[in-house]
Amino acid sequence: MNLGAFSVSLNVKNIEVSKSFYHKLGFEIIGGEESQNWLIMKNGDHIIGLFQGMFERNTLTFNPGWDQNANTLNSFTDVREIQRILKEKGVKIETEADSSTTGPASVIIIDPDGNPILIDQHV
Repeated sequence: MNLGAFSVSLNVKNIEVSKSFYHKLGFEIIGGEESQNWLIMKNGDHIIGLFQGMFERNTLTFNPGWDQNANTLNSFTDVREIQRILKEKGVKIETEADSSTTGPASVIIIDPDGNPILIDQHV
């Protein structure tokens, strides 16, 4: 089971201040919309998302169907298949993807320490 590209989605208090801070660490904006309070930033293979007022907690994020440059992969494990496998393994699904659909969908699970994990498929 390949979960896709990995990033950390950070719940930030002030998107402009956070953008400036991570820029000083060498991160460059590769996506998002600051006027909507979210940005995606990258430094090498490392990706962070800055989200003001969208998430309650910092979140581990995986994107099935994407590589670390947000390029669509020819072959990947669909989020609904990942959901099915996780359920079979006894993992509690907090937010489920509709298994009768195709294309973009997401699943949220919580790790044993309360950290949210978002599996967010965009293709």
